[in-house]
Amino acid sequence: MQFHETLALIESDKNNQTITLPEGWAQGRAFFGGFSAAVAAQFLLQQFPQDYHLRSFAISFVAPATPGDATLSYRVLRQGSSVLQVTVELTQNNEVMLAGLASLGKGRQSSVSVSGETPPDLKTVNDGPGLPEADIVPEFAKNFDYRITSGGMPFSGQPGRTFGGWVRFRNEQQKLTIAAILALVDAWPPAVLPHLKQPAPASSLTWTIEFPDKPLADFSTHDWYQYEAFIEHAENGYGHSRAGLWSDNDELLAISRQTFTVFA
Repeated sequence: MQFHETLALIESDKNNQTITLPEGWAQGRAFFGGFSAAVAAQFLLQQFPQDYHLRSFAISFVAPATPGDATLSYRVLRQGSSVLQVTVELTQNNEVMLAGLASLGKGRQSSVSVSGETPPDLKTVNDGPGLPEADIVPEFAKNFDYRITSGGMPFSGQPGRTFGGWVRFRNEQQKLTIAAILALVDAWPPAVLPHLKQPAPASSLTWTIEFPDKPLADFSTHDWYQYEAFIEHAENGYGHSRAGLWSDNDELLAISRQTFTVFA
């Protein structure tokens, strides 16, 4: 089942609903975290009026999800005149796999207007390699196209603070959504993997991602998007990075921060 086919199963105005996480999206022994986060975000956005834009989403990957039935539920912590604070959980077998805190807010008039930060020089999609067709590449990554133009290839032993390039969904041509942006950002592995000289497990522990209020209707999931992560600190098996996702026209679409684990 494709990414957007799964999202289409989510119903509006219905708490505690169960959907099926599909095969074909494995990340090691777990289900791809970006897909789990996308499902949780899409679920929330379908429970509230469209003028509530998802401003910030703080996610904890509590346990590895697996393909199969998963239940989505939410709880409103506070609803003000323009902002909603909501928790969301994705559970399997009555255990929490993902927990999130979302801030949704309506737009309003403001005298403050500062344009989004422009991307670094990531060259073009013709200037970098994609991920190799090899067993070491996670199953979920085969649903995306990559061009690495910042930093080295994972497990190449090339230290540096930046990692990224270009990314898109490989086979799906749908309108871009917040859920799809979550998958595109998390499709990139932790930025420390190029430092390693041989394969080792690594995964996101916590993730906070913010979304500028940009119209997305003119974008497609098959368009190329620019991504770069910057390592702020990494030591003792944990690391901290910040990242951005931009359109090919340099429009800022997401601001991301992750705490990740690396077992090497």
